[in-house]
Amino acid sequence: MATAHNEVDITEPTPDHAPFTDLAQEKEVAAPCEKAISATPDGEEPNAEEARTLRHVAENLPMSAWLVAVVELCERFTYYGMSGMFQNYVNLPLDNSQGRGALGLGHQGATGLTTFFQFWCYVTPILGAIIADQYLGKYKTIVLFSMVYIVGLLILVCTSIPTALEHGAGLGGFVVSILIIGLGTGGIKSNVAPLIADQYKRKKMALSTTKKGERVIIDPALTIQRIYMIFYGCINVGSLSLLATPYMERDIGFWSGYLLCLCMFTCGSMVLVFGRKHYVVRPPQGSVITDAFKALWIMVINRNMDAPKPSWQATTTGKRRNVPWDDHFIDELKRALIACKVFAWYPIYWVVYGQFSGNFVTQAGQMEGHGIPNDLMQNFDPISIIVFIPILETTVYPLLRRLRIPFRPITRISLGFVVASLAMMYAAIVQHLIYSAGPCYDKPGCDASVYDGQTHGNRVHIAIQTPAYVFIGVSEIFASVSGLEYAYTKAPPSMKSFVQSMYLLTNAFGAAIAEALTPAAYDPAIMWMFTGLACASFCVGVIFWFFYHHLNAQEDEMNALDADDSETPGYGLHGQQSHEDSQPTSTEKSTS
Repeated sequence: MATAHNEVDITEPTPDHAPFTDLAQEKEVAAPCEKAISATPDGEEPNAEEARTLRHVAENLPMSAWLVAVVELCERFTYYGMSGMFQNYVNLPLDNSQGRGALGLGHQGATGLTTFFQFWCYVTPILGAIIADQYLGKYKTIVLFSMVYIVGLLILVCTSIPTALEHGAGLGGFVVSILIIGLGTGGIKSNVAPLIADQYKRKKMALSTTKKGERVIIDPALTIQRIYMIFYGCINVGSLSLLATPYMERDIGFWSGYLLCLCMFTCGSMVLVFGRKHYVVRPPQGSVITDAFKALWIMVINRNMDAPKPSWQATTTGKRRNVPWDDHFIDELKRALIACKVFAWYPIYWVVYGQFSGNFVTQAGQMEGHGIPNDLMQNFDPISIIVFIPILETTVYPLLRRLRIPFRPITRISLGFVVASLAMMYAAIVQHLIYSAGPCYDKPGCDASVYDGQTHGNRVHIAIQTPAYVFIGVSEIFASVSGLEYAYTKAPPSMKSFVQSMYLLTNAFGAAIAEALTPAAYDPAIMWMFTGLACASFCVGVIFWFFYHHLNAQEDEMNALDADDSETPGYGLHGQQSHEDSQPTSTEKSTS
């Protein structure tokens, strides 16, 4: 994927370059803007005029970042391939005429359990983040929770074989397995996203020159954006496991699909372990999360965001309080609080997003499948992401940058909310078409639809559902990818996993709201539920932009706080040395 982005090639900076040559002196009569842009040597920070006028570009990912991406690909292959079968596994009875059932708890029971699983998977990242940031570090925490994940998968495979189902082990095994798997995936999710961005070590903008002679600015913020675009692309390549598992479920049994997921996750764990020497690994920072909450408490009781700063205390009280942080850390903490305020709007988005693996699957089963399993349609979500990410990254975003049109994270998040509302509105229209078609109209699956010993859907082609998945996929590129990026760039270096877990926690709140909506997941009320979610997502997107679009103008200033940390590389909040693997960032492969 890296070579797909190589639009320009940056020359190696020359440390001994002297800016005051005879040629430079001859150009002193040129326009001030031209002089300002040509005065700074390659590899150095641009001045204000250069930062404003020169084109900003991103660098390619280091090899260690690709290894982390492969691990995430395998984990997401497992997660989506497994959970994509849950709706049918829980919904349909074992003696279903199509031979595809297991637990037989019905539509509402299936939606309730799958929604709880989603909720659980996004609560547990908090535990993984605390363990990583305070005790083990990101890498060791991921290894630990990978072992937990494997135990849960083993239980799921063993209790889903036909003999176990016939002896009543299915429901108990399913509940235990989703609890353990949710713990495993939560511990991984809060750490793998910041771990991949940790592999990129540049913190400050730098000037460079392409082989075509163009002066450009290497922008770390754009590189982080690219990292998460590629990271999200790998997630969705992994989620294409749903191309295989529905057919395995139908033709062999649920256990075969779960076994495939177990094998794939084991492969990802091996990449994680054997690639250890290649990773940039940052050690834990001790009681950093506890210290952060202490600082927050000082802010609250003093009603002042600067109150925890040692300098503020020395000025206000006349003496310097003994605290384990400095002024810079409080500035970073304030920036993290801004990110958390942004995240507070995400739950409604996750309610919409969660429909594609639950109620959308049931909706597909209410239509004529023409040989297509109802849970196969989910693949149009990752396929749309895989198609649109390269288009945006190689064409749309570079074009916007060339035209000097900013497309900052807040704008992207707002647009994601609006596009998600289009997905819900389209789903409501499809549901209306189903209810308008025979033979069962607003009661899909009635006796009139049973022939040849099988239950068939109403006379609406299953492919009509495709645009809803495409809308969801495009909305993810804007809202979900930007959320990952925002969580990383706005978190203090010693709290990357914890802030990431706060972002993931919004998904749990979304799942809780979806759980509350479960009683409305029946025919024909579900059409109005889709309509309500469409209106809610659109309104939240507009209101969100109105309240937070001013943060776009502060983006560079907030990101510059991390650049200050690079002045003393290798030391964290408490003066602990970070012992990072030596992995310099090359400017030879920067791309536009």
